[in-house]
Amino acid sequence: MDKALRQHGMTVPQYACLELLDQQPGLSNAELARGTFVTRQSMNFVLRGLQDADLISRPATTDHGRALPAHLAAEGRRRLDAARSAVYDIERHMVDAIPQPRLAALLADLDRIAAALGG
Repeated sequence: MDKALRQHGMTVPQYACLELLDQQPGLSNAELARGTFVTRQSMNFVLRGLQDADLISRPATTDHGRALPAHLAAEGRRRLDAARSAVYDIERHMVDAIPQPRLAALLADLDRIAAALGG
């Protein structure tokens, strides 16, 4: 996935951040960090890079607290859409590698693992 995303000028954490913002606009640095499994410090670096590339927008200040909500910019949406098709192709290749009779069992096992981890 890293190789495919590099062709779209982004890293896996950047892609994950854009995906989350597409699903939940206005997330803060801390919320994005939790959702992408990186530290807040790492996410701050990711957000600065995305903002410098005009892929997201964040206000300079906030009315309350310290959280600066992030939103996809038009260019961010365009780049996300282009990268998304590459990522979905990789996902299809991974799933196609699993024999159909075993796929349901694998998905059930993954659900059990997520539940055991509180997800």
